Amino acid sequence: MTEQFDREFDVIVIGAGAVGENVADRAVQGGLTAVLIEAELVGGECSYWACMPSKALLRPGTALHGAQTVPGAEEAVTRTLDAAAVLKRRDYFTSNWQDDSQVKWVEETGIELIRGHGWITDTRMVEVAGVDGNSYVLTARHAVVVATGSAPTVPPVEGLSEVDYWTTREATSAREIPGRLAVLGGGVAGTELAQAFARLGASVTLVARGRLLGAFPEEAAALVASGLRADGVDLHLHTGTNSVRENDDNSLTLELEGGATVTADKVLVATGRHPALEGIGLESIGLAAAEGTELRLSTDSTGLVAGAAGNDADPWLYAAGDAAGKAMLTHQGKYGARATGDAIAARAKGELRGEAAAWSRYARTADDHAVPNVVFTDPELATVGRTVRQAERDGFRVSSVELPIQVAGSSLHAERYEGWAQLVVDEDRRVLLGATFAGPDVAELLHAATIAVVGEVPLDRLWHAVPAYPTISEVWLKLLEEYGL
Repeated sequence: MTEQFDREFDVIVIGAGAVGENVADRAVQGGLTAVLIEAELVGGECSYWACMPSKALLRPGTALHGAQTVPGAEEAVTRTLDAAAVLKRRDYFTSNWQDDSQVKWVEETGIELIRGHGWITDTRMVEVAGVDGNSYVLTARHAVVVATGSAPTVPPVEGLSEVDYWTTREATSAREIPGRLAVLGGGVAGTELAQAFARLGASVTLVARGRLLGAFPEEAAALVASGLRADGVDLHLHTGTNSVRENDDNSLTLELEGGATVTADKVLVATGRHPALEGIGLESIGLAAAEGTELRLSTDSTGLVAGAAGNDADPWLYAAGDAAGKAMLTHQGKYGARATGDAIAARAKGELRGEAAAWSRYARTADDHAVPNVVFTDPELATVGRTVRQAERDGFRVSSVELPIQVAGSSLHAERYEGWAQLVVDEDRRVLLGATFAGPDVAELLHAATIAVVGEVPLDRLWHAVPAYPTISEVWLKLLEEYGL
Protein backbone atom coordinates (compact mmCIF):
# COMPACT_ATOMS: atom_id res chain seq x y z
CA MET A 1 0.00 0.00 0.00
CA THR A 2 1.34 3.41 -1.02
CA GLU A 3 1.82 5.93 1.75
CA GLN A 4 2.46 9.67 1.67
CA PHE A 5 5.03 11.18 3.99
CA ASP A 6 5.21 14.92 4.63
CA ARG A 7 8.69 16.03 5.63
CA GLU A 8 10.49 19.32 6.19
CA PHE A 9 14.21 20.07 5.76
CA ASP A 10 16.33 23.19 5.62
CA VAL A 11 17.76 22.21 2.24
CA ILE A 12 16.42 19.84 -0.44
CA VAL A 13 18.89 18.76 -3.11
CA ILE A 14 17.56 17.08 -6.24
CA GLY A 15 20.39 14.88 -7.49
CA ALA A 16 22.94 12.96 -5.42
CA GLY A 17 25.91 13.05 -7.73
CA ALA A 18 29.20 14.59 -6.69
CA VAL A 19 27.72 18.08 -6.96
CA GLY A 20 24.61 17.34 -4.92
CA GLU A 21 26.70 15.58 -2.28
CA ASN A 22 28.95 18.64 -1.92
CA VAL A 23 26.04 21.09 -1.65
CA ALA A 24 24.39 18.98 1.06
CA ASP A 25 27.67 18.44 2.89
CA ARG A 26 28.44 22.18 3.09
CA ALA A 27 24.88 22.95 4.17
CA VAL A 28 25.15 20.39 7.00
CA GLN A 29 28.55 21.75 8.00
CA GLY A 30 26.82 25.14 8.20
CA GLY A 31 24.36 23.79 10.74
CA LEU A 32 21.41 23.02 8.44
CA THR A 33 19.49 19.83 7.74
CA ALA A 34 19.63 18.44 4.21
CA VAL A 35 18.11 15.68 2.12
CA LEU A 36 19.37 14.23 -1.15
CA ILE A 37 16.91 12.89 -3.73
CA GLU A 38 18.33 10.39 -6.21
CA ALA A 39 16.62 8.10 -8.70
CA GLU A 40 19.78 6.19 -9.68
CA LEU A 41 23.14 5.64 -7.96
CA VAL A 42 24.43 7.93 -5.22
CA GLY A 43 27.63 9.40 -6.59
CA GLY A 44 26.19 10.16 -10.01
CA GLU A 45 27.55 10.17 -13.53
CA CYS A 46 31.20 10.82 -12.71
CA SER A 47 31.55 7.89 -10.35
CA TYR A 48 29.90 5.27 -12.54
CA TRP A 49 29.70 6.35 -16.19
CA ALA A 50 32.07 9.24 -16.83
CA CYS A 51 35.26 10.48 -15.13
CA MET A 52 36.25 7.41 -13.14
CA PRO A 53 35.50 4.58 -15.60
CA SER A 54 36.78 6.51 -18.62
CA LYS A 55 40.09 7.28 -16.91
CA ALA A 56 40.32 3.68 -15.72
CA LEU A 57 39.99 2.62 -19.36
CA LEU A 58 42.61 5.14 -20.51
CA ARG A 59 45.30 4.76 -17.88
CA PRO A 60 46.58 1.24 -18.73
CA GLY A 61 47.20 2.23 -22.34
CA THR A 62 49.02 5.38 -21.28
CA ALA A 63 51.15 3.45 -18.79
CA LEU A 64 52.04 0.82 -21.39
CA HIS A 65 52.89 3.42 -24.02
CA GLY A 66 54.95 5.35 -21.47
CA ALA A 67 57.05 2.27 -20.74
CA GLN A 68 57.48 1.65 -24.45
CA THR A 69 59.05 5.09 -24.90
CA VAL A 70 61.88 4.53 -22.42
CA PRO A 71 64.77 2.25 -23.45
CA GLY A 72 65.30 -0.44 -20.87
CA ALA A 73 61.64 -0.47 -19.92
CA GLU A 74 60.62 -0.90 -23.55
CA GLU A 75 62.32 -4.26 -23.82
CA ALA A 76 60.63 -5.53 -20.64
CA VAL A 77 56.98 -5.04 -21.60
CA THR A 78 54.55 -6.75 -23.93
CA ARG A 79 53.04 -4.82 -26.80
CA THR A 80 49.33 -5.20 -26.12
CA LEU A 81 46.88 -4.61 -23.29
CA ASP A 82 44.97 -7.35 -21.54
CA ALA A 83 41.47 -6.06 -22.26
CA ALA A 84 39.79 -8.33 -19.71
CA ALA A 85 42.12 -7.08 -16.97
CA VAL A 86 41.49 -3.46 -17.96
CA LEU A 87 37.73 -3.96 -17.77
CA LYS A 88 38.08 -5.69 -14.40
CA ARG A 89 40.07 -2.73 -13.06
CA ARG A 90 37.41 -0.39 -14.47
CA ASP A 91 34.78 -2.35 -12.58
CA TYR A 92 36.76 -1.87 -9.38
CA PHE A 93 36.81 1.91 -9.80
CA THR A 94 33.04 1.97 -10.33
CA SER A 95 32.51 -0.25 -7.26
CA ASN A 96 30.81 -2.64 -9.70
CA TRP A 97 28.05 -0.04 -10.05
CA GLN A 98 27.08 -0.41 -6.41
CA ASP A 99 26.75 2.74 -4.30
CA ASP A 100 26.96 1.24 -0.80
CA SER A 101 30.10 3.16 0.17
CA GLN A 102 28.69 6.48 -1.01
CA VAL A 103 25.40 5.86 0.81
CA LYS A 104 27.41 5.13 3.95
CA TRP A 105 29.24 8.45 3.56
CA VAL A 106 25.90 10.29 3.16
CA GLU A 107 24.55 8.71 6.32
CA GLU A 108 27.71 9.34 8.33
CA THR A 109 27.74 12.97 7.20
CA GLY A 110 24.26 13.51 8.62
CA ILE A 111 22.49 13.90 5.30
CA GLU A 112 19.21 12.09 4.67
CA LEU A 113 18.67 10.19 1.42
CA ILE A 114 15.40 9.52 -0.38
CA ARG A 115 15.62 7.27 -3.41
CA GLY A 116 13.21 8.28 -6.12
CA HIS A 117 12.36 10.83 -8.77
CA GLY A 118 11.82 14.33 -7.41
CA TRP A 119 10.19 17.37 -8.97
CA ILE A 120 9.35 20.89 -7.83
CA THR A 121 5.65 21.57 -7.34
CA ASP A 122 5.72 25.09 -5.90
CA THR A 123 7.95 27.54 -4.09
CA ARG A 124 10.09 25.51 -1.64
CA MET A 125 7.99 22.39 -2.37
CA VAL A 126 9.26 19.12 -3.83
CA GLU A 127 7.39 15.87 -4.39
CA VAL A 128 9.17 12.54 -4.69
CA ALA A 129 7.94 9.31 -6.22
CA GLY A 130 9.97 6.93 -4.09
CA VAL A 131 11.44 3.72 -5.43
CA ASP A 132 9.87 2.13 -2.36
CA GLY A 133 6.43 2.90 -3.81
CA ASN A 134 5.73 5.69 -1.35
CA SER A 135 5.17 9.38 -2.04
CA TYR A 136 7.09 12.10 -0.25
CA VAL A 137 5.95 15.71 -0.03
CA LEU A 138 8.91 17.80 1.07
CA THR A 139 9.13 21.42 2.21
CA ALA A 140 12.38 23.39 2.28
CA ARG A 141 12.79 26.01 4.98
CA HIS A 142 15.64 27.69 3.15
CA ALA A 143 16.58 26.23 -0.23
CA VAL A 144 15.93 23.78 -3.04
CA VAL A 145 18.98 22.97 -5.16
CA VAL A 146 18.81 21.53 -8.67
CA ALA A 147 21.86 19.28 -9.11
CA THR A 148 20.51 16.96 -11.78
CA GLY A 149 23.62 16.90 -13.97
CA SER A 150 23.54 16.68 -17.74
CA ALA A 151 22.36 14.39 -20.51
CA PRO A 152 23.83 13.49 -23.92
CA THR A 153 22.96 15.73 -26.83
CA VAL A 154 22.05 13.53 -29.78
CA PRO A 155 22.47 15.04 -33.26
CA PRO A 156 19.63 14.91 -35.82
CA VAL A 157 21.23 12.25 -38.02
CA GLU A 158 18.85 10.36 -40.28
CA GLY A 159 18.24 6.84 -38.97
CA LEU A 160 20.16 7.30 -35.72
CA SER A 161 17.05 7.06 -33.54
CA GLU A 162 16.19 3.73 -35.16
CA VAL A 163 19.43 1.92 -34.27
CA ASP A 164 20.96 0.76 -31.00
CA TYR A 165 23.77 3.26 -30.47
CA TRP A 166 26.05 3.92 -27.53
CA THR A 167 26.30 7.10 -25.51
CA THR A 168 29.22 7.59 -23.11
CA ARG A 169 27.30 5.55 -20.51
CA GLU A 170 27.27 2.41 -22.62
CA ALA A 171 30.87 2.94 -23.71
CA THR A 172 32.32 3.36 -20.23
CA SER A 173 30.35 0.38 -18.89
CA ALA A 174 30.95 -1.92 -21.89
CA ARG A 175 31.40 -5.59 -21.06
CA GLU A 176 33.43 -6.37 -24.18
CA ILE A 177 35.46 -4.53 -26.81
CA PRO A 178 33.73 -4.22 -30.20
CA GLY A 179 35.71 -5.19 -33.26
CA ARG A 180 34.82 -1.93 -35.01
CA LEU A 181 33.75 1.27 -33.28
CA ALA A 182 32.57 4.47 -34.94
CA VAL A 183 32.69 7.60 -32.78
CA LEU A 184 30.58 10.64 -33.62
CA GLY A 185 32.13 13.74 -32.06
CA GLY A 186 35.62 15.16 -31.72
CA GLY A 187 35.30 16.73 -28.29
CA VAL A 188 36.86 15.53 -25.05
CA ALA A 189 34.69 12.45 -24.50
CA GLY A 190 34.81 11.28 -28.10
CA THR A 191 38.56 11.75 -28.33
CA GLU A 192 39.35 10.02 -25.04
CA LEU A 193 37.10 7.04 -25.69
CA ALA A 194 38.29 6.66 -29.29
CA GLN A 195 41.85 6.24 -28.05
CA ALA A 196 40.87 4.01 -25.13
CA PHE A 197 39.03 1.55 -27.35
CA ALA A 198 41.69 1.64 -30.06
CA ARG A 199 44.31 0.63 -27.49
CA LEU A 200 42.00 -2.10 -26.23
CA GLY A 201 41.89 -3.66 -29.68
CA ALA A 202 38.99 -2.05 -31.52
CA SER A 203 39.29 -0.67 -35.03
CA VAL A 204 38.13 2.92 -34.42
CA THR A 205 36.87 5.60 -36.78
CA LEU A 206 36.15 9.09 -35.44
CA VAL A 207 33.90 11.49 -37.35
CA ALA A 208 33.63 15.17 -36.37
CA ARG A 209 31.95 18.14 -38.04
CA GLY A 210 34.83 20.41 -37.06
CA ARG A 211 38.45 19.88 -36.15
CA LEU A 212 39.50 17.69 -33.28
CA LEU A 213 39.11 19.34 -29.85
CA GLY A 214 37.93 22.59 -31.39
CA ALA A 215 37.77 24.44 -28.06
CA PHE A 216 41.53 24.08 -27.55
CA PRO A 217 44.50 25.72 -29.33
CA GLU A 218 45.14 24.09 -32.70
CA GLU A 219 48.80 23.31 -32.00
CA ALA A 220 47.85 21.37 -28.87
CA ALA A 221 44.96 19.56 -30.55
CA ALA A 222 47.22 18.59 -33.46
CA LEU A 223 49.50 16.65 -31.10
CA VAL A 224 46.49 14.72 -29.79
CA ALA A 225 45.34 14.02 -33.36
CA SER A 226 48.79 12.61 -34.14
CA GLY A 227 48.57 10.44 -31.04
CA LEU A 228 45.22 9.03 -32.15
CA ARG A 229 46.48 8.34 -35.66
CA ALA A 230 49.50 6.54 -34.20
CA ASP A 231 47.05 4.25 -32.40
CA GLY A 232 45.28 3.51 -35.67
CA VAL A 233 42.26 5.78 -35.22
CA ASP A 234 40.89 6.83 -38.61
CA LEU A 235 39.98 10.52 -38.34
CA HIS A 236 37.30 12.09 -40.56
CA LEU A 237 37.43 15.73 -39.50
CA HIS A 238 35.35 18.62 -40.87
CA THR A 239 32.93 15.92 -41.99
CA GLY A 240 29.25 15.53 -41.22
CA THR A 241 27.29 12.29 -40.88
CA ASN A 242 24.29 12.12 -43.20
CA SER A 243 22.70 8.87 -42.05
CA VAL A 244 23.03 5.65 -40.10
CA ARG A 245 21.47 2.31 -41.01
CA GLU A 246 21.52 -1.20 -39.59
CA ASN A 247 22.66 -4.04 -41.81
CA ASP A 248 21.43 -7.63 -41.97
CA ASP A 249 24.35 -8.81 -39.82
CA ASN A 250 23.49 -6.21 -37.12
CA SER A 251 26.44 -4.04 -38.05
CA LEU A 252 25.86 -0.32 -38.65
CA THR A 253 26.83 1.74 -41.67
CA LEU A 254 27.36 5.49 -41.54
CA GLU A 255 27.09 7.55 -44.69
CA LEU A 256 29.33 10.61 -44.43
CA GLU A 257 29.29 13.90 -46.26
CA GLY A 258 31.07 13.45 -49.55
CA GLY A 259 29.77 9.92 -50.04
CA ALA A 260 32.23 7.91 -47.94
CA THR A 261 30.83 5.15 -45.71
CA VAL A 262 31.98 3.64 -42.42
CA THR A 263 30.79 0.25 -41.15
CA ALA A 264 31.02 -0.53 -37.47
CA ASP A 265 29.75 -2.97 -34.87
CA LYS A 266 28.97 -0.12 -32.44
CA VAL A 267 28.39 3.60 -32.87
CA LEU A 268 29.28 5.91 -29.98
CA VAL A 269 27.49 9.26 -29.99
CA ALA A 270 29.68 11.76 -28.12
CA THR A 271 28.49 15.06 -29.55
CA GLY A 272 28.13 17.02 -26.34
CA ARG A 273 25.85 17.29 -23.32
CA HIS A 274 23.15 19.64 -22.06
CA PRO A 275 21.69 20.34 -18.59
CA ALA A 276 19.25 17.62 -17.50
CA LEU A 277 16.30 19.82 -16.58
CA GLU A 278 13.33 17.95 -18.01
CA GLY A 279 10.74 16.42 -15.72
CA ILE A 280 11.74 18.26 -12.54
CA GLY A 281 8.84 20.72 -12.47
CA LEU A 282 10.61 23.96 -13.29
CA GLU A 283 7.60 25.14 -15.27
CA SER A 284 5.60 25.19 -12.02
CA ILE A 285 7.73 28.10 -10.80
CA GLY A 286 7.81 30.10 -14.01
CA LEU A 287 10.85 28.59 -15.71
CA ALA A 288 10.21 27.27 -19.20
CA ALA A 289 12.11 27.24 -22.48
CA ALA A 290 10.96 29.19 -25.49
CA GLU A 291 9.27 27.04 -28.11
CA GLY A 292 11.80 24.97 -30.04
CA THR A 293 14.64 25.55 -27.59
CA GLU A 294 16.11 23.77 -24.59
CA LEU A 295 15.75 25.29 -21.14
CA ARG A 296 18.90 26.88 -19.76
CA LEU A 297 19.10 28.35 -16.29
CA SER A 298 20.73 31.67 -15.52
CA THR A 299 22.43 31.81 -12.13
CA ASP A 300 24.42 34.32 -10.11
CA SER A 301 27.78 33.53 -8.54
CA THR A 302 26.16 31.69 -5.60
CA GLY A 303 23.94 29.58 -7.84
CA LEU A 304 20.69 31.52 -7.36
CA VAL A 305 18.40 30.93 -10.34
CA ALA A 306 17.13 34.03 -12.11
CA GLY A 307 13.42 34.23 -12.91
CA ALA A 308 12.18 31.60 -10.45
CA ALA A 309 9.03 32.55 -8.58
CA GLY A 310 9.86 34.43 -5.39
CA ASN A 311 13.62 34.08 -5.80
CA ASP A 312 14.35 37.81 -5.95
CA ALA A 313 12.52 38.73 -2.76
CA ASP A 314 13.43 35.68 -0.69
CA PRO A 315 16.14 33.48 -2.26
CA TRP A 316 15.32 29.76 -2.28
CA LEU A 317 16.08 28.12 -5.66
CA TYR A 318 19.65 27.31 -6.68
CA ALA A 319 21.31 25.29 -9.43
CA ALA A 320 24.76 23.73 -9.27
CA GLY A 321 27.07 21.72 -11.50
CA ASP A 322 26.06 20.78 -15.04
CA ALA A 323 22.47 21.76 -14.30
CA ALA A 324 23.63 25.36 -13.99
CA GLY A 325 25.00 25.09 -17.52
CA LYS A 326 28.36 26.80 -17.03
CA ALA A 327 31.58 24.79 -16.72
CA MET A 328 30.46 21.17 -17.23
CA LEU A 329 33.36 19.55 -15.40
CA THR A 330 33.13 17.51 -12.21
CA HIS A 331 35.83 19.39 -10.34
CA GLN A 332 34.31 22.72 -11.28
CA GLY A 333 30.84 21.52 -10.34
CA LYS A 334 32.07 20.46 -6.91
CA TYR A 335 33.78 23.82 -6.47
CA GLY A 336 30.54 25.63 -7.30
CA ALA A 337 28.58 23.26 -5.07
CA ARG A 338 30.76 24.14 -2.10
CA ALA A 339 30.13 27.84 -2.73
CA THR A 340 26.38 27.25 -3.05
CA GLY A 341 26.14 25.20 0.13
CA ASP A 342 28.11 27.81 2.06
CA ALA A 343 25.97 30.63 0.63
CA ILE A 344 22.73 28.87 1.60
CA ALA A 345 23.97 28.37 5.16
CA ALA A 346 25.18 31.98 5.37
CA ARG A 347 21.87 33.38 4.10
CA ALA A 348 19.98 31.20 6.56
CA LYS A 349 22.00 32.77 9.38
CA GLY A 350 21.68 36.31 8.00
CA GLU A 351 25.43 36.45 7.31
CA LEU A 352 25.03 36.96 3.55
CA ARG A 353 22.66 39.40 1.91
CA GLY A 354 22.54 40.24 -1.76
CA GLU A 355 25.32 39.31 -4.18
CA ALA A 356 28.41 37.54 -2.87
CA ALA A 357 31.75 39.28 -3.19
CA ALA A 358 34.02 37.97 -5.94
CA TRP A 359 36.54 35.39 -4.73
CA SER A 360 34.67 34.95 -1.45
CA ARG A 361 33.80 31.44 -0.23
CA TYR A 362 30.23 32.03 -1.44
CA ALA A 363 31.05 32.88 -5.08
CA ARG A 364 31.94 30.71 -8.06
CA THR A 365 34.29 33.36 -9.42
CA ALA A 366 36.70 30.87 -11.00
CA ASP A 367 33.92 29.70 -13.32
CA ASP A 368 34.24 32.98 -15.21
CA HIS A 369 37.87 32.81 -16.28
CA ALA A 370 39.96 30.27 -14.37
CA VAL A 371 38.57 26.84 -15.26
CA PRO A 372 41.17 24.04 -15.45
CA ASN A 373 40.55 21.21 -17.89
CA VAL A 374 42.48 18.08 -18.81
CA VAL A 375 41.99 15.83 -21.82
CA PHE A 376 43.34 12.48 -20.64
CA THR A 377 44.48 11.27 -24.03
CA ASP A 378 48.07 10.28 -24.79
CA PRO A 379 49.53 12.86 -25.21
CA GLU A 380 47.57 14.80 -22.62
CA LEU A 381 46.15 18.27 -23.15
CA ALA A 382 45.81 20.57 -20.13
CA THR A 383 44.52 24.11 -20.11
CA VAL A 384 43.29 26.79 -17.72
CA GLY A 385 41.85 30.25 -18.16
CA ARG A 386 41.37 32.18 -21.37
CA THR A 387 42.67 31.43 -24.83
CA VAL A 388 44.08 34.32 -26.88
CA ARG A 389 40.78 34.68 -28.72
CA GLN A 390 38.74 34.68 -25.53
CA ALA A 391 41.04 37.24 -23.92
CA GLU A 392 40.77 39.54 -26.93
CA ARG A 393 37.00 39.16 -26.95
CA ASP A 394 36.94 40.13 -23.27
CA GLY A 395 38.77 43.36 -24.05
CA PHE A 396 42.29 42.60 -22.83
CA ARG A 397 45.47 43.85 -24.49
CA VAL A 398 46.90 40.41 -24.84
CA SER A 399 50.06 38.69 -25.98
CA SER A 400 51.03 35.05 -26.06
CA VAL A 401 54.20 33.03 -25.96
CA GLU A 402 54.38 29.46 -27.15
CA LEU A 403 57.09 26.91 -27.80
CA PRO A 404 57.74 23.18 -28.00
CA ILE A 405 58.37 21.38 -24.71
CA GLN A 406 62.06 20.59 -25.12
CA VAL A 407 63.81 20.54 -21.75
CA ALA A 408 66.05 18.11 -19.90
CA GLY A 409 63.08 16.79 -17.96
CA SER A 410 61.10 15.94 -21.10
CA SER A 411 64.11 14.26 -22.72
CA LEU A 412 64.53 12.04 -19.66
CA HIS A 413 60.80 11.37 -19.47
CA ALA A 414 60.55 9.70 -22.88
CA GLU A 415 62.43 9.18 -26.11
CA ARG A 416 61.27 11.57 -28.82
CA TYR A 417 59.09 13.51 -26.36
CA GLU A 418 56.79 15.88 -28.23
CA GLY A 419 54.98 18.67 -26.42
CA TRP A 420 53.76 22.23 -26.78
CA ALA A 421 53.11 24.99 -24.28
CA GLN A 422 51.51 28.44 -24.35
CA LEU A 423 51.04 31.32 -21.93
CA VAL A 424 48.42 34.03 -22.50
CA VAL A 425 49.43 37.36 -20.91
CA ASP A 426 47.50 40.48 -19.95
CA GLU A 427 50.02 43.11 -21.07
CA ASP A 428 48.53 45.91 -18.98
CA ARG A 429 48.90 44.06 -15.67
CA ARG A 430 51.62 41.61 -16.74
CA VAL A 431 49.77 38.63 -15.30
CA LEU A 432 48.68 35.32 -16.80
CA LEU A 433 45.20 35.02 -18.28
CA GLY A 434 45.61 31.44 -19.45
CA ALA A 435 47.97 28.55 -20.10
CA THR A 436 47.95 25.40 -22.24
CA PHE A 437 50.22 22.38 -22.17
CA ALA A 438 50.16 19.40 -24.53
CA GLY A 439 52.36 16.33 -24.21
CA PRO A 440 52.83 13.16 -22.17
CA ASP A 441 51.94 13.67 -18.49
CA VAL A 442 51.47 17.45 -18.72
CA ALA A 443 48.36 17.33 -16.52
CA GLU A 444 50.67 17.63 -13.51
CA LEU A 445 51.81 21.05 -14.78
CA LEU A 446 48.31 22.44 -14.68
CA HIS A 447 47.75 23.27 -11.04
CA ALA A 448 50.74 25.61 -10.98
CA ALA A 449 49.21 27.46 -13.92
CA THR A 450 45.81 27.52 -12.21
CA ILE A 451 47.33 29.08 -9.10
CA ALA A 452 49.11 31.70 -11.24
CA VAL A 453 45.87 32.60 -13.05
CA VAL A 454 43.64 32.67 -9.96
CA GLY A 455 46.24 34.49 -7.86
CA GLU A 456 47.05 36.95 -10.67
CA VAL A 457 50.72 36.43 -9.92
CA PRO A 458 52.82 39.15 -11.64
CA LEU A 459 55.22 37.69 -14.19
CA ASP A 460 58.12 39.45 -12.51
CA ARG A 461 57.32 37.50 -9.32
CA LEU A 462 56.55 34.28 -11.21
CA TRP A 463 60.09 34.49 -12.56
CA HIS A 464 61.31 33.67 -9.04
CA ALA A 465 59.34 30.40 -8.93
CA VAL A 466 62.31 28.25 -9.90
CA PRO A 467 61.43 24.89 -11.51
CA ALA A 468 63.26 21.87 -10.13
CA TYR A 469 65.81 20.27 -12.43
CA PRO A 470 65.40 18.02 -14.34
CA THR A 471 61.60 18.10 -14.61
CA ILE A 472 59.13 18.91 -17.36
CA SER A 473 58.25 21.98 -15.27
CA GLU A 474 61.42 23.55 -16.67
CA VAL A 475 59.17 24.60 -19.55
CA TRP A 476 57.95 27.41 -17.24
CA LEU A 477 61.45 28.90 -17.28
CA LYS A 478 61.70 28.56 -21.05
CA LEU A 479 58.31 30.25 -21.54
CA LEU A 480 59.21 33.20 -19.30
CA GLU A 481 62.58 33.55 -21.03
CA GLU A 482 60.81 33.48 -24.40
CA TYR A 483 58.52 36.22 -23.09
CA GLY A 484 61.56 38.34 -22.33
CA LEU A 485 62.30 37.91 -18.65
